Amino acid sequence: MITTDHRPNLVAVAVFGEFTLADYKEFEELVNYKIQFEGPVSLLFDLREMAGFTLDVAWEEIRFSRKHAHDFRRIAVLTQDQWLTWSAWISQLFVEAEVLVFDDEAEARAWLETTEEPAR
Repeated sequence: MITTDHRPNLVAVAVFGEFTLADYKEFEELVNYKIQFEGPVSLLFDLREMAGFTLDVAWEEIRFSRKHAHDFRRIAVLTQDQWLTWSAWISQLFVEAEVLVFDDEAEARAWLETTEEPAR
């Protein structure tokens, strides 16, 4: 299950339990809408309560990231799980956005709201 929140140029997603393909499709629909009408967006993934994800989600994430390689400004991942930290690092291979992992939500949001251009 996911919850989503958005404001101009930002989409925040919190995952609870297992992250399913239906959840990911809901996320994709929101992000596609924001990109179409606002341009590049920043993403906040709160994965602290995620219990796992299905293999089809991993594949869809790679496909979606490659399709939108230039459409993300910054991506913040909230987690304390080393495996998810490593997978966030791997995601950088598919997008031009800066990707950072945080364990504090306030720090992640402050970084996402920074107006300076991300390093490329």
